[in-house]
Amino acid sequence: MSSTATEVLVVGGGQAGIAMSEHLGDYGVPHIVLERDRVAERWRTSRWDSLVANGPAWHDRFPNLEFPCDPDAFPTKEEVAAYLAEYAEKIGAPIRTGVEVTSVTKNFGEPGFRVATSEGTIDARYVVAATGPFQKPVIPAVIPESAGIHQIHSSTYFNPRQLPDGAVLVIGAGSSGVQIADELRRSGREVYLAVSPHDRPPRRYRGRDFVWWLGVLNKWEAATPPQGAEHVTIAVSGARGGHTVDFRDLAEEGITLVGTAESYEDGKIRFASDLKQNIAQGDANYLSLLREADAYIERNGLDLPEEPAAHHLRPDPESVTNPLLELDLAEGGVGSIVWATGFTQDYSWLKVDAFDEQGRPRHRRGISSEPGVFFLGLPWQSRRGSSFIWGVWHDARFLADHIMIRRSYRAYDSAEAPATVS
Repeated sequence: MSSTATEVLVVGGGQAGIAMSEHLGDYGVPHIVLERDRVAERWRTSRWDSLVANGPAWHDRFPNLEFPCDPDAFPTKEEVAAYLAEYAEKIGAPIRTGVEVTSVTKNFGEPGFRVATSEGTIDARYVVAATGPFQKPVIPAVIPESAGIHQIHSSTYFNPRQLPDGAVLVIGAGSSGVQIADELRRSGREVYLAVSPHDRPPRRYRGRDFVWWLGVLNKWEAATPPQGAEHVTIAVSGARGGHTVDFRDLAEEGITLVGTAESYEDGKIRFASDLKQNIAQGDANYLSLLREADAYIERNGLDLPEEPAAHHLRPDPESVTNPLLELDLAEGGVGSIVWATGFTQDYSWLKVDAFDEQGRPRHRRGISSEPGVFFLGLPWQSRRGSSFIWGVWHDARFLADHIMIRRSYRAYDSAEAPATVS
């Protein structure tokens, strides 16, 4: 086991760690990036086979490298992983792969931190936790393992063939849940989709992708989510060339919509009576963005094609007007459940005073309450776009600037004190 030292240790070799390395490298700051697997491993092995990015290639990328595909296309997961690996090589990021960080502790009586890894120890003046938001899959404790039903998280779903025969219940109506449910239905499966509260933006409107609209309307720059919407998912899809998610379409294609999964007993799962409300709130979010876009076009005199049909919603399907509140899994032929219920963070390795009572990072724009420790890649770290590739690049630059400021204080401390005048 070896021991080494560096000024900045970056933990995580995904988009956040690579972005951090670029800015530190530009400043000439000595640093090491540790990645326990391969570069962009989450994109390689923790996504389903047919996944594509939810944003077009022209938008969700680093500023200094374009995707080698149609700018309006939605890159596949393999293309995203290859892009990140190419970018790391382009900037000469000092990434060490296959090295796991097991603990980070504050040095006693001296500055910096002692980092224990699978290949020895590293002493670092600063530590950047760049492991991102997708660390530990969340499966709510609704259905016990003893129920005998096959249950997996979306992070371990790859394709319909891996699931046992029978219908599938997909729980979660964000991007992952919607795309997985649609794929399963197209494969010939009977599918139930539990729809929770969500935002539902248009994929495109009046000739522009929704990411463009969020940009010109300054919505990417929102510093905090709306009150009560801190954990609301976004139902948007880049699959099959990109399309606006409409739960009415999914119902017409044969998917049975149900409300939020609430409880389980004696082989039966019960759903909340919130399906109609959740659909209506998603519609309100959708229509609101259309109205804001129309007003922006008129105010700025843009020549973009009108799209009046986008404002008209079809009647609610039967599964919404007469919702199913209870499902006997055996009678319904349900052979498996896919939980598209997101992730939580796992910083058990970071043993410093940088967390609140619930174990959440205590920080301001990534600058933690433990001097010298930084977080990068968190949702809403500085703005709505923080967990996207382009957003994390700008957050990394802010942290690199802050590290340079801290270096200037250290330079002052080490300078010879001026002589006093008597």
